[in-house]
Amino acid sequence: MTDAGAYVYGTVRADHPVPTGLRGVGSPPGAVTTCTVGRLTAVISAAPLDLRARRRDLLAHQELLLRLAEDGPVLPMRFGMVAADESAVRRQLADAEDSHLAVLERLAGRVEMNVKVMPANDALAALVREDATVRALRDAVRRRPSYQANMRLGEAVAGALTRRATEAGREVVSHLAASSHAVSAGPEVAGCVVNTSFLVDRCDSAGFRAEVERLAAHHRNRAELRVAGPLPCYSFLEAEVPAGSIGA
Repeated sequence: MTDAGAYVYGTVRADHPVPTGLRGVGSPPGAVTTCTVGRLTAVISAAPLDLRARRRDLLAHQELLLRLAEDGPVLPMRFGMVAADESAVRRQLADAEDSHLAVLERLAGRVEMNVKVMPANDALAALVREDATVRALRDAVRRRPSYQANMRLGEAVAGALTRRATEAGREVVSHLAASSHAVSAGPEVAGCVVNTSFLVDRCDSAGFRAEVERLAAHHRNRAELRVAGPLPCYSFLEAEVPAGSIGA
């Protein structure tokens, strides 16, 4: 390890196979090693002295976790998790052995899929056709153009687009939750009305993506949907929100 400490990618069971040739963060990429205590193994490398959230390192971090997840559950660390040294990693593994094993058991065979919902900004024609208020304001601008009238129309359009996307987003989350083990609302993202992750069986991830694409087509006049995954299960390391509680 370097004076900068031990960079921690994630934790797996001690019997989890760790592929050779993994590339860590840093330039050149750090040599990836393991640290085993009891029934747990942490996957680590020397922390770069100038660690920053560069695209290269963000991708290296995620690619390594995805490689690990091919052979079993992983308790992933967020980018930039650095311990003082390998001894600190060992202490943490020993102190949290039971809780880490419980999380790994819960995540076995599962992946995270993230769905973001945004207003369908290219659906103005549908909005005017379906929203009487917007239609009336548009007609008023045509009859008597003015700065104030254009401002009122713009505000009404923006508000209606957001409202319609939010309504569609609620329907999407409720529908997808029915086939998921758990859901987790993510942080606010600029331009999004929904940022939600779903815990699904790895074998169902392709079907989940196909269902999101079907929902995107169904809601195209109200919302734009984007799906990412399979991802490491960052959003499900704490107590889960059961899928059945959505909309309750």
